[in-house]
Amino acid sequence: MASSAGGTRSPERIEKICQTAADAQTLRLQVLEEIRRIVPFDAHAWLLTDPVTAVGSSPLADVPCLPELPRLIRMKYLTEVNRWTRLTTPVALLSKATAGIPSRSLLGQELLARYDVVDIASVVFGDPFGCWGFLDLWRGAALGCFTAADQAYLVGIAGPVTTALRRAQSRTFVAVDAQQRYPRGPVVLLLSSDLRVLAQTPETQEYLRVLVPPDADRSPIPASAYNVAAQLLAIEAGVDASPASARVHLSGGRWLTLRAARIGSGRTSHEADIAVTIEDSSPPERADLFARAYGLSSRERELLGHLVTGRDTRDLARLMFLSAHTVQDHLKSIFTKTSVHSRRTLLSHALGS
Repeated sequence: MASSAGGTRSPERIEKICQTAADAQTLRLQVLEEIRRIVPFDAHAWLLTDPVTAVGSSPLADVPCLPELPRLIRMKYLTEVNRWTRLTTPVALLSKATAGIPSRSLLGQELLARYDVVDIASVVFGDPFGCWGFLDLWRGAALGCFTAADQAYLVGIAGPVTTALRRAQSRTFVAVDAQQRYPRGPVVLLLSSDLRVLAQTPETQEYLRVLVPPDADRSPIPASAYNVAAQLLAIEAGVDASPASARVHLSGGRWLTLRAARIGSGRTSHEADIAVTIEDSSPPERADLFARAYGLSSRERELLGHLVTGRDTRDLARLMFLSAHTVQDHLKSIFTKTSVHSRRTLLSHALGS
């Protein structure tokens, strides 16, 4: 399908979308529309991720098992086959990984078989600065399995889409609007081991409505909380070792950090409830994410980390074993990459102050 005449110009259209999309939501919607023209699919789930932990957030999904969303997320994180954190190529096909028997994967065995899913194309969007998202495209029996041409098409667009996702995240770093009123946190959501919501603090709904805006008169779905909790389950199962945490853009320049941990006294530690905390990302957490989103070098990231502590040029040079002139050169490079012209503006964007 990807080899059709209409597909020859699709990468150009993808490039244009990547250059013009204003934000990550618009980017994903437009890219999905273009992909569907070349590589048809029946369902999809596209999440942004924390670049360090690769834990998902901000889902854009249309899958037949939405009523079973907690179960879907839990199985996704516990499934080792084609897990986005394990892929050695940008795109992997479930049909190839399981020799045409999806039930050989945990997700296929526990969930997909009931929805007539015969294949999933999994795409990971990663670069030297981190993992910025992952996409699953589902196909049922009517469309059949993805082909090698489909896979090659998806591999070809993964690079520019990765860069566009990272740049979209960089554009969220602006000074926080002082007029926006949100609880200072932390707020807490309490989940069971199968990711059922047990309890929450009064302000939690306020955060969740902004993180994943629900339809009118419906409660927000705590998808980001499900993801960090599912990562905790993956750690406990030995599937993945990254921390059960994710930094998530709220609105304006506001970033939150979600973390999951066991609490209470279940019969075993794995039976205890899971507490997901939601609070403002700390200055170091924001600065690290800011540096990665703008593609700063390791030396530039180190410099920015010292800048947020209020160091002057002399201190920076001493701490980094550099000359003051070299420090200024690194600063100029950071200014160029982030399109700012002063330390004050740089820090106001990086720290949201």
